[in-house]
Amino acid sequence: MRKSRANITIDLDAKGKHHGHICFAKSVDDSAWGQIRLPVTVIRNDSGSGSSKTLLLVAGNHGDEYEGMVAQFKLAQKLQKDDVRGCVIILPCLNFPAVAAGMRTSPLDGGNMNRAFDGDAGGNWTQQIAYFVTTELLPRADIVLDMHSGGKTLDFIPSAVMHRLEDEKQMRETAAALKAFAAPVSMVLEEDTSGMLDGAAEGRGKIFISTELGGRGSVVAERVAIAENGIHNVMAHFGIIDVPLQKSETPTRFLDTPAENFIRATRSGIYEPLADLGDTVAEGDPVGQIWDFHNLCTAPEIYPAPSDGVVYARHVPGLIAPGDCMALVAVASEMRE
Repeated sequence: MRKSRANITIDLDAKGKHHGHICFAKSVDDSAWGQIRLPVTVIRNDSGSGSSKTLLLVAGNHGDEYEGMVAQFKLAQKLQKDDVRGCVIILPCLNFPAVAAGMRTSPLDGGNMNRAFDGDAGGNWTQQIAYFVTTELLPRADIVLDMHSGGKTLDFIPSAVMHRLEDEKQMRETAAALKAFAAPVSMVLEEDTSGMLDGAAEGRGKIFISTELGGRGSVVAERVAIAENGIHNVMAHFGIIDVPLQKSETPTRFLDTPAENFIRATRSGIYEPLADLGDTVAEGDPVGQIWDFHNLCTAPEIYPAPSDGVVYARHVPGLIAPGDCMALVAVASEMRE
């Protein structure tokens, strides 16, 4: 296996609390000998009794998804060595070039980080970062929590997400962690995870949880609080911190997202939502419509709900184009407490 090209300013295996950077050489027109510097915090305390598990916290996989980043910034300052049994690795700006530019993908190479795994030691910058995570961080981790939201173009009911797994023990332990996170909504998905951090972690036997914490390319206090509470509960669930879980006032709601329930635009225009996030809809109810801004005599095109369910996600910008996801109607899941 080729060694990652990254230069790390701290010892990832040293005891105590350490702040540093994971650095990748960058030679571009405005910086001949530059670096991409990913901030990282490692908090390790292996001396106590009990858990010796390692939690890898990731955000900024897409650069315009801020709720998880903010929660992890706060944790990196607050959490101390004596609070921990085991290790917590905090990497809140995984695709740093995208984060710095406020973009979903990297402005340097166009790379979508969550389609770049397992990475390439000699590839573009996005692939090099993915390769470092795959070869240096995943082997150290027992649990991976990768925090996403909708970015600038989507908004979600805040939720925690896992995949259906063939390994029964891994499935059972991941489901327990999902329930511990205690998001308003919990999702159990069946999807192709090729190129995703999800698949890289799950394929190596890790407990992997993702999130969709909101979106709109902004930060809402309530949604950051959900992220913070979820991180706290995952750490408590695995014994990494010796405190009780923080129970939600309302139990998590389990939903599924059938492939046929993604509502996609078939024309360009101005998008008007006819059902808001979290609304309950019946099959055939209007969920949104698109106005033709070229002609005032053209009636809007109406898009109905494909089934009974709840509006789980919706398009954010006023303009919409063919192929854009207008909304996603989720349905009740067979999975329960």
